[in-house]
Amino acid sequence: MTSTATDITSSTARELITAHHLINGEWSGEAVTQRMNPAKPGELAALSPSGTAEDVDAAITAATAAQPAWAALPAPSRGAILITAGNLLLERQAAIAEDLVREEGKTLAEAKGEVKRASDVLRFFGSLGWSATGEVLPSGLPDTTITTRREPLGVVGLITPWNFPIAIPAWKAAPALISGNAVVIKPAELTPLSATHLARALQDAGLPAGVFNVVHGKGRVVGDALARDPRIAGLSFTGSTNVGLALQEILNARRARVQLEMGGKNGVLVLDDADPRKAAAVVAAGAFGLTGQACTATSRVYVTPGIRDAFLEALVAEAAQYTAGDAPMGAVVSRQQFEQDQAAVRSAVERGATLLHGEYDGDPSGALLFPAAVLTDIAPDDAAVTEEIFGPVVAVLEVADYEAGLAAINDSRYGLTAGICTDSLARATDFAARAQAGVVKVNRPTAGLDLNVPFGGVKDSSTNTFREQGRSALDFFTWGKTVYTGI
Repeated sequence: MTSTATDITSSTARELITAHHLINGEWSGEAVTQRMNPAKPGELAALSPSGTAEDVDAAITAATAAQPAWAALPAPSRGAILITAGNLLLERQAAIAEDLVREEGKTLAEAKGEVKRASDVLRFFGSLGWSATGEVLPSGLPDTTITTRREPLGVVGLITPWNFPIAIPAWKAAPALISGNAVVIKPAELTPLSATHLARALQDAGLPAGVFNVVHGKGRVVGDALARDPRIAGLSFTGSTNVGLALQEILNARRARVQLEMGGKNGVLVLDDADPRKAAAVVAAGAFGLTGQACTATSRVYVTPGIRDAFLEALVAEAAQYTAGDAPMGAVVSRQQFEQDQAAVRSAVERGATLLHGEYDGDPSGALLFPAAVLTDIAPDDAAVTEEIFGPVVAVLEVADYEAGLAAINDSRYGLTAGICTDSLARATDFAARAQAGVVKVNRPTAGLDLNVPFGGVKDSSTNTFREQGRSALDFFTWGKTVYTGI
């Protein structure tokens, strides 16, 4: 089945929930995979095809053919297309957000914010088409000028997750495209519509056929084919640590470039000098916002003795404001994730933890609404403290002092974000220097990132080689060249 993309405002309801592959500018693939609304049992949210290795081959072939002409187009012209696409996303924000809510479970406010973020990302990188990407350097030789250039890798693969289904595809695709690469993207199976909206905006903005290709399907089929194809010069992945490390082995074996952003078990240290209510609000926003389904979410908190009781009281009051399915917190994305959240809380309680707020006995056959959970009286090596849950669950542990808290923050296989709540500039400065995390937040939620600054982690959270977002994102998608010119 092949069809031509139409403006979303003129499509039928059935077409609005149907995603297809986009290969060489053509929409194709029978939509056989159903995605149900996690907040409304029985409501069909999306339909999408299940791609094959042959679909990936066709997409890479199209990208390989289209890339040279795209790279030859002046960078300001490439940027103009990205800016136009960003404007189209903003014009279509309401319709896209409704689809995002239906297929992923976010609140409408969160979904609208994410569409705005994707629009801003496209426009930011589009504006970089007017920025210099090289340098003029002095030479020790007479009558010689040295310049540097940044060249596109060629064809790149992108594998993106379900939790930010339009923002993450945008922040990976935009730096790739402005740098002159062609793209093949495998979106998450749970959220095919969001990536479709991004592809439509780019296509409607005038992106040439073959420059941006979408293949839906299972990671073990589509993702594996992308990673193994020798025409893919680089692959950027966001998802679980286990999958990411497996992809890294494949890419390293053929010396292709790989960028991984993976798991997080992000800690916040709350000191006695902090305001307990303000600290609780910071922790709650990081832990329960986006239903806790962010790699940057707060999942463990270390508090010093003098503030422990007041902080816990304030945190429970904050948690009560995050009513599942109400404005502050949306649905859990899938039954599998819902049951994972339940099991994490239940097993922690069975091992002796105290559940101060929340519950874990809800029926996963209904709407997937999981209440904010606050655990305490829990061992430092408990799985709820060490392993990523990816839900609105936070564990609170007491530590003797600042040094003990910093050591606990750093005692993790992950190193994505870390936070501290304190009124001490000295402690905040020391924490920023010594916390083993790619992003440090002082008196701010661990979740939430500006698009113009580098983002990435250390340890098992990232390959820790190339950063995403901001100008730093261009580094992964380009390689450097030094040119000597004699007069």
